[in-house]
Formats: sequence, C-alpha cells, structure tokens
Amino acid sequence: MGTTAALTAILTLLAGIGIFLIACQIMSSNLESASSERLKHLFTKASRSKLLGVGIGTIGTAAIQSSGATTVMTIGFVNAGIISLTQAATIIYGANIGTTITAQIVALGMFGGNGVSTSIIFSAFAGIGAFISLFANKEGYKTLGGILTGFGMLFVGLSLMSGSMEEFAALPSVKTFLAGISNPVLLVLIGTIFTAIIQSSSVMTSIALAMLVSGLISLDQGIYITMGSNIGSCVVAIIAGMTSSKNAKRTALIHLIFNCSGVIFFLALNLLAGALSGGSLSFGHLFNSWFPGAPQTQLAMFHTFFNVVTVMCILPLTNLLVNMVVKMVPDKPEALDPDAPRLHYVDDNMLKTPPVAVQQTKKEVLRMASLAIENFNRSVNAICTLDLVEQERFEKVEKELNFLNRDLVDFVVKLSEHKSMSEHDHVYLATTYRTIRDLERIGDYAENIIESAELLKSEGNSFSEAAVEEVRRLQAMIGELYNYTIMAYEDEDFEALGMANAVEEKVDDFTKMMEDNHIRRLTEGSCTVKAGSQYLALSSNSERIADHLINVAKSIRSLKVRTKLK
Repeated sequence: MGTTAALTAILTLLAGIGIFLIACQIMSSNLESASSERLKHLFTKASRSKLLGVGIGTIGTAAIQSSGATTVMTIGFVNAGIISLTQAATIIYGANIGTTITAQIVALGMFGGNGVSTSIIFSAFAGIGAFISLFANKEGYKTLGGILTGFGMLFVGLSLMSGSMEEFAALPSVKTFLAGISNPVLLVLIGTIFTAIIQSSSVMTSIALAMLVSGLISLDQGIYITMGSNIGSCVVAIIAGMTSSKNAKRTALIHLIFNCSGVIFFLALNLLAGALSGGSLSFGHLFNSWFPGAPQTQLAMFHTFFNVVTVMCILPLTNLLVNMVVKMVPDKPEALDPDAPRLHYVDDNMLKTPPVAVQQTKKEVLRMASLAIENFNRSVNAICTLDLVEQERFEKVEKELNFLNRDLVDFVVKLSEHKSMSEHDHVYLATTYRTIRDLERIGDYAENIIESAELLKSEGNSFSEAAVEEVRRLQAMIGELYNYTIMAYEDEDFEALGMANAVEEKVDDFTKMMEDNHIRRLTEGSCTVKAGSQYLALSSNSERIADHLINVAKSIRSLKVRTKLK
C-alpha cells in the first residue's frame, strides 16, 4: 500500500510540475506578445541610472512572469549592442526581484479555510481564458484569453503538486527522511540541482511552498531550498551565454555571481545568528514571528526579502562586479574584427522571446536598407566623378549585404517556426524574405554601376556635364523614394506608401527621358558611344533599384489585407 501511495504521489507531482511549466510558458508567451514593444522601450531606458535598471528588470519580469525570459532577452540585447554590460547587470538584479511575484501569487492561492479555496477560484480562470481564446475574433482578446488560461493552469498545477505533498506527508518514511536533511549546504544544493533540471525557479519555489504547507519540511528547510533555486535559475542564462558573444557570456556570469553571492551572504548570516543565539535565532524564527499561522506567506516573503536585500548589497558594487567579470572573460584582440559582417540587432538567444525578436528583425532590415542605399549613392558618386577612393568601403558593404541576405534569412526562418507570435508578426515575417532579397538586389545593381565607373575610368571616358546633371537628379529622386519607403515600412504608413508610388512613377518617366536625351546627345556628337552605353546601363540599373525599393514599401499591404480579413 505504501508503494502504491508513493507511486501515486510521484505521478501526481510530475503531472503538477508539467501543468505548471506549460502554464508558465503559455502565460509568459502571451504576456510577452502583449507587452513586447513596451518592454523593448523600457530596456533601452536602463542607461539613465542603475536604480532605474533595477526597476525595469523588476517590472519587465513581473509583466511577463519569467525571469529566464528577461535574462535571455537581456543577453540578446547585450549581444546586439543595444545595452551595456552595466545596464544588463542592473536589469538582471531587477529580474530576480520580479520573479518573486510568482511565489507571492502562489502563496495567495493557498489560502482557503472553510470557504472556497483561492486556488480553485484562480484555477477557474483557465476555463474562462479558454472560452475567450476559442470564441474571440480580435487578436487582443485571444491574447487576454491566453494570459487567463496560463494563469488558471498555474493553480491547476499547484493544486496537483499540493495534493502530491499531502500524499507524501501521509507516508511516515518520507517525513522521517526529509526531517533528517538538516544540513543547510545540502538543502541549498538540492534546491540548486532540482531547479537546474526543471529550469524554473518558480516551480521549485512552488514545490517548496507546497511541502511547507503540508508539513513535509520546516520553514528553515524551505528557506535553504528556495535560496538554492536562485542559483539553479542561472542555468538558463549560462546556456544562453555559452554560444554568444563575450559580453553575453559576461552577462550570464554576472547573473551567477549575483545569485551565489546572495546565497553565501544569507547562509553565513543565518548560521552565524544561530550559533550566537544557541539556535534560537534564524530567518525561520524571524519570518514565523512576522507572519504567524501562514507558512506559505512566510516563505514567499522571505523569497522577496532575500532578493531585495541582495540587490541592495550588490547594486553599489556593480561597476566593480562588471570590471571583475570583464577580467574573468577577457577580449582576445587578435579575434576582434570590427569590419567583419555580423548581425547587429538579433541573435539566436532572441528566438526565445519571439515578439521582441520580430521588433529587432525589423531594425536589422532597416540597417540593411541603409547599407544598400549607402552603396547606391557611393556608386553614383564614383561614376559621376570617376573617383574610386571609396571602392574599398563599397566592397565591404557589399559583403555585408550578402552576409545579411544569408544569415538574416536563416534567422527569420528559425523565428517563423514559433507558433506563439501574433498573426501580425507571422505575416510580417512572411514578407521579410522578399524584402531582404529586394535589398540585396539593390546592392547588386549598385555594384553594376560602380563597375561601369571602373570601365569608364580605365578607358579614359566620362559623362558630359548634362549627363552628370541628369544622373544627380535621378539620384535625388531615388533618395526621396528611399525616404518614403522607409517611412512606409517602419511605421506601416500607407500615406508614405502613396508618396513612394508617386516618386517611383517619376523615376520611370525620368529614366525614359534620359534615354531620349542620350540619343539626342549621341546624334549631336556631344557624347561617345562607350560613355553612352554606360549611361544607359546606369539608367536601367537605377530604375530597377527604384522597383526594388517600391517592393519594400508595398510589403506593408500584406499586413493591411490580413488585418481586414481578421
């Protein structure tokens, strides 16, 4: 009978953990989707002060209910050069405070008494959310339904875990075994290992709360296990940082040192207080006296207290910590190549936070567009002046465009596989493949133009003054088209799209006029056949560049069509 009861309890616990983890994922992904743009803006403001960085980390984690997601997001931002290492450190501090909100919510759900359990009331949100998700037509309501579903399932999982702990508590052998584990270091290690396996400090803390309420462990034991869960939560950051840049590795190391320092400090303080008081003073005694009769609140409040105090102690030492980590993970000068093509705003770590990854992808596309038009202007300047002084820079940019055409597309493919994104983001990513290709083709046509410049110079030919003036007018038109294109693409501005269409038609008309003027000048003998051939090639290449720019601008039509369908 004892074996059957134990097996039932284990299976119930596994079911509870599984549902809890899925609930966290559902709630987190929907919260991310709802608040990703706000979070992105929040994170970029962390530079104003260290305290603001802590606040942003706290709010961000509380908003998406995942310190792991916040940490991974932070590592991605550091890797992309959006925030500094010091900013990242303060955000991570705040994430540790923000994650304690989950424990507070779980503790609240454990109250019930003789009335209807709070956990049952909260669990009902899963059903409410499911109905909203199934029957709502608007995306915002579906996201709300997802949040409520995840929130409710959180307590379904908690209820199962609590039930399993009650079954364990009925087994004398289990209670005797757990009572025998009194070594603080061993308890911290248990919390660390189990959290590393589960990869969720929230789950481990919730299990500790359930064990405490059922009487399986004491408050002191729960405190040590909870402290260990903080160290175990670093595994996600370490994994994320392993395959990333030096700064990403440093960010993961800061997270580990921060949590380990807090545990060591509190462990030493608790042991010292116990030794000096003859065992009558500990954090367990302290929080028991502050919150009598509510063990779940005692542990949840300690969890918050632990992280807040750790932040207060470490925050003034942030610069010292950052400098130490930089020395521990030094740069290798021989490996640094500032001109090497790379993705500036995205990396694979961001795949874990799709809504933010989509926003950063758009930034990367806009950077690619800037590089493409930069090379177009460089090529036009070269053919007008026959000065090839910027040819080396041109070639570097062209290599970067080719790199982006390959690696950015790969990233978009990986990102598109995520199902947790909004319909709008999925449609946007579907258009991005073509946009990237259009921008790469602009670079190719610019390359054709600079090759024409090389040929003209080698043959001792050049454009006439009239031809140069026309080329400059065409360059200005394409510059205007580029500006409207970016306005349309970045802001989904259909008015700007209309202006872009108008300018593109002007470009078409002007290139036809250029052909007519060329024939006239050729007849008059004011230009050579060879120079005229390169002039027509430039006109044709420029017109095609305009075509690809308008394709980029028109990509927003897909978003509008899908919105209307929704």
